[in-house]
Amino acid sequence: MNVLNSKPLQNTLTDRFQRVHTYLRISVTDRCNLRCAYCMPAEGIVYRQKKELLTFEEIERVAAIMVKLGVNKIRLTGGEPMVRRDIEKLVGRLSRLEGLKTVAMTTNATLLHEKAEILKKNGIKALNISLDTLKKERFLQVTRRDQFDQVWSGIQSALTQNFDELKLNVVVMAGFNDDEILDFVEFAFHNRINVRFIEFMPFKDNEWKIDKVVTYKDMISTIETKYKLNALSGDPSAVGKDFGITDKSGKSGKGSVSFITSMSDSFCSTCNRLRLTADGSVKSCLFYPAEINLRDRMREGADDAEVEEMIRYSLSLKPEAHAPAEELSQSDNRTMIEIGG
Repeated sequence: MNVLNSKPLQNTLTDRFQRVHTYLRISVTDRCNLRCAYCMPAEGIVYRQKKELLTFEEIERVAAIMVKLGVNKIRLTGGEPMVRRDIEKLVGRLSRLEGLKTVAMTTNATLLHEKAEILKKNGIKALNISLDTLKKERFLQVTRRDQFDQVWSGIQSALTQNFDELKLNVVVMAGFNDDEILDFVEFAFHNRINVRFIEFMPFKDNEWKIDKVVTYKDMISTIETKYKLNALSGDPSAVGKDFGITDKSGKSGKGSVSFITSMSDSFCSTCNRLRLTADGSVKSCLFYPAEINLRDRMREGADDAEVEEMIRYSLSLKPEAHAPAEELSQSDNRTMIEIGG
């Protein structure tokens, strides 16, 4: 398909619905050292070969093009980004891009204890850690790996580094960890961290069912049996609904909580995100199967102008909103680990 056209290029990444895109999520690998049930199918996936993955130079090139078009925040994801060798060097290269304000990372924290200091030194300002339970036996059940202690050690290291933003991502699933909601709020109350409760989302082969979804309103009802939540103002394009925490005595907590309401209260109208998969495809929507692969054309000699137009073409395919949850669960999208959360 010829994606080139004669229209003049704009200086921003704006889609058909006038949403301006300033946030790029880059998956650096489809490999992970955990096997979380809601992310990776039980039978696993066929990993990309090294030659199929974007090199650091290619990642930096695409990032630089996007930053020139208005992207001011980049988040590195996976898989688990820290299983990619020398990931801290990529962080350093990206952090030097002129116009980029924030380099962030999402991690499972299994390798964070040894990497937290160097990641911050090289430019990571915001860190999201995925942890769905505070109980070791449940951690083993959901991740299929006995590495809770390593994760906990990584979290403690992150707390000591004082990142500009430190968040804990918790996918809430009915009948699995919904009885731990108050435990996570207590952790946020006593630590300078934002706990983000995420509604369970459907992806290929992740055993999603509607009755496993705990809506944010139900979570709030649970939390308010012990704490008072105070709405916080924030970036209009933020995916989370943010709240400060106050206990029954009126004491304010050190941290905060948020709710990612993809299933019960979509935030598609303010979405400002693009995704770059580990094998070089641009996805304009997490839930939309369409992709435009940049890797092959770059390796064939495409110049920056052509890469830019391919990115804009991908953006032109972005839907106004994602389909209903039941429909998403049957779609032919990639698995979460292949996309990069």
